[in-house]
Amino acid sequence: MSTIEFNTKLDKLATMLQAFAYNLTKNMDDAKDLFQETSMRALINRDKFRPDTNFKAWMFTIMKNIFINNYRKKVKSKTIIDSTDNMFYINSGSNSIRNNANSDMVMDELMGMMDEIEENLRVPFMMHYQGYKYQEIADNLELPLGTVKSRIFFARKEMRELILARYGDAYLVREKDV
Repeated sequence: MSTIEFNTKLDKLATMLQAFAYNLTKNMDDAKDLFQETSMRALINRDKFRPDTNFKAWMFTIMKNIFINNYRKKVKSKTIIDSTDNMFYINSGSNSIRNNANSDMVMDELMGMMDEIEENLRVPFMMHYQGYKYQEIADNLELPLGTVKSRIFFARKEMRELILARYGDAYLVREKDV
C-alpha cells in the first residue's frame, strides 16, 4: 500500500477514531492525545500493515492497545508496596502530606549542573530524560544512533563526576547497592 493510500484511509477513519478515543477516555483532551498517538504509531508502523486486511480493525486495535497500556501504567504508578512491619504506611491513612521541597531543591541543583555540560552532550541527554527514544533523538538531531547513545553515556558520566566533585559519593547509587 502506498503512503498516499495509507494516509487517505487514515483520514477517512479520523472521525470514527476520535469518537472511539472519547468513548474510551471520557475526556476530550485525553481523547485527542490517544488519537494523536494512535495516528503516529500507525504512520510509523505502516509497513507492518498487511494489504487486503481490515484497515479499520487494525487502527481500532492499535488505539485499544495504547489505551490499555496507558491505563495499566497509571494503575501501576498508583500501587503502594509497603514493606514495613504491620503495613505501617498503608494503615497510616490519608492524613500524611508529602513535602517536595527537598526533592525540588535537589532537582534545581541537578539542572544547574546540567548547564555545565557541553551542549552537544546535554541536548541528547535531556531529550532522553524527557522520554524520547534513542532513535527519535537521532532522527530529530540528524545524528547516527551510535553517536546519540555515546553522547548520552558521556553526559551521564560527566554528571556523575560533577555530583562526586560536589557531594562525594553520598548521593550516588552504586550498582552493587541496587
